[in-house]
Amino acid sequence: MIDAEKIIELERYVADLEKQLDDLNGEVVRLAKVTAKLEREYHDLKDSVNTSIVKPLSEETPPPHY
Repeated sequence: MIDAEKIIELERYVADLEKQLDDLNGEVVRLAKVTAKLEREYHDLKDSVNTSIVKPLSEETPPPHY
């Protein structure tokens, strides 16, 4: 038969594991938010570079010496 001390020890161990799991879950959620924000910023930056720097040749103005 299992004694009371062993049960208490196991309960503490499980409680510690639950705390670690909650902490890790919180970190995963935080990192998911950061990743989503970075992805949005990347796509916004990529779109702004594509639209502001690269123009079709027909829209380019000739250099001043022409």
